[in-house]
Amino acid sequence: MASLTKPWLVLLLAMGCTFLVAAHGGSGNPTAGFEKVKLTAGDFQVQSPFNVPERQRFQYRNGVRTFWVHRNDKPFNTATHTNPRSEVRLRIHNQEGAAHSTVLMLHVYDGVLRFYSGTVVEPDIYNRWFRLNVVHDVRASTVAVYVDDKHKFGTSVTPSESYYFKFGVYMQHHDQSSCMESRWSNVTLYTKH
Repeated sequence: MASLTKPWLVLLLAMGCTFLVAAHGGSGNPTAGFEKVKLTAGDFQVQSPFNVPERQRFQYRNGVRTFWVHRNDKPFNTATHTNPRSEVRLRIHNQEGAAHSTVLMLHVYDGVLRFYSGTVVEPDIYNRWFRLNVVHDVRASTVAVYVDDKHKFGTSVTPSESYYFKFGVYMQHHDQSSCMESRWSNVTLYTKH
């Protein structure tokens, strides 16, 4: 397994259709006023390259989900032409085609967390754990990103009919390395009624 010290970590967070939340209220805690959604182990569906056993691209140990993918891996199934990925899709929160679906992808290039490959969300992201919160305001079609409880980024998003809530690692279209890895702990989902 690869080390997190390499300059090739890529994080993926695709916001899915039923990540139904309202705008953040302004306190220091992005989850204030939200209700935690009960998730079971069965709600976490691993998707990894079809050409290797799942255990060679995903590990869940001591509460930490570790994902890694190699440049020459295949997509997660034979019907897709996407890049290699190792990720978890939250099963109970997917209603493909829902009008309120949006997408947000966070990538890491050269140690900088970015919105896609553009706007900087957080510098110096390597070799440390950080708390990531994403607030999706369905009615306003916006997302806000918090790192360690500090608002770092916000944008309007275009509704899409084909995205799901996922997290893990996904090989990008440029600045690829031979191996990419990310680690996730305490993944939770909140909603506001």
